[in-house]
Amino acid sequence: MTTPSSPSSPPDLPHSRLRTSGGTPIPLIAFAWLWVGAPLCYGLYELVLKAKQLFTG
Repeated sequence: MTTPSSPSSPPDLPHSRLRTSGGTPIPLIAFAWLWVGAPLCYGLYELVLKAKQLFTG
């Protein structure tokens, strides 16, 4: 029985550190997370404040 050979890793190119394996630039991914995450965190903060008022009077 033979073992399958592992695929060779891609060469370490200077631009490869700025991209994920799928080819999407990492700064774009970070910006997208901030674009969605910042309003989400603010909304959750407001929700907690209003729920606190609702349950404490």
